[in-house]
Amino acid sequence: MGINFLLLFLTAMSAGALVFLAPNFRDKYFKLVLVFAGSYLFSITIIHLIPELFTSGYPAGSMGLWILFGFLLQQVLEFLSSGIEHGHIHLHHGAKKSGVFTVMIGLFVHAFLEGTLLSHGNLIVDQGEVLGHVHSSKTVLAGILMHKGPAAFALAAVLSSALSKKWTLILLSLFAIASPLGMYTSAYFFESGLLSKEGIGVLYGLVAGGFLHISTTIFFESSPHHKIHWNKLLVSFIAAALAIASEFLF
Repeated sequence: MGINFLLLFLTAMSAGALVFLAPNFRDKYFKLVLVFAGSYLFSITIIHLIPELFTSGYPAGSMGLWILFGFLLQQVLEFLSSGIEHGHIHLHHGAKKSGVFTVMIGLFVHAFLEGTLLSHGNLIVDQGEVLGHVHSSKTVLAGILMHKGPAAFALAAVLSSALSKKWTLILLSLFAIASPLGMYTSAYFFESGLLSKEGIGVLYGLVAGGFLHISTTIFFESSPHHKIHWNKLLVSFIAAALAIASEFLF
């Protein structure tokens, strides 16, 4: 998990630093990167996360409810975060400085939850049975990293418009540490017996529902007037093809 920690933290910090190091990135490339990340995230949710959740021994009806609750939970978190996790670079909360607190709460909870997906690849339950949802490949990690980059860039852009560079980097670091903290916390809770296999299933369902909300929102907002943008369409197909290849070929 140490490598995952570094990848998660450095991806967020590097992407956030682009706000200061490459100010033209937002206008030239951000939307395409966001669409690529959204397409990949949607693809791995459909072909990796959801099928395994429904075939891993959890009651299908209950799992469907948790995925739905995760979708709705992300809607609530979006009200707090102003939609920064899917690329919005603005605040809805009146004065900019007063809105930063709620933005950080929404983003931290979201990032913490998604980090739980990365903690259980090699854990075994007491009966010798492999834990229901096993991430044997790196597709989920890649999806989270692709999602975290644009989110960190959007967060840094919002923070830098309201706060000093020092506080922008401090709060960006807090966001960068949220997913690793979720990864280590859920692993500790499971290994200590404080979190059951069923509890882990609940977490996975919530995160899968959140991923569906974020990725579909990116798709809808990438073409608000329902016009074809061939570059975005091509990027979406490439990302989906990469997700399929990484899931089934590697």
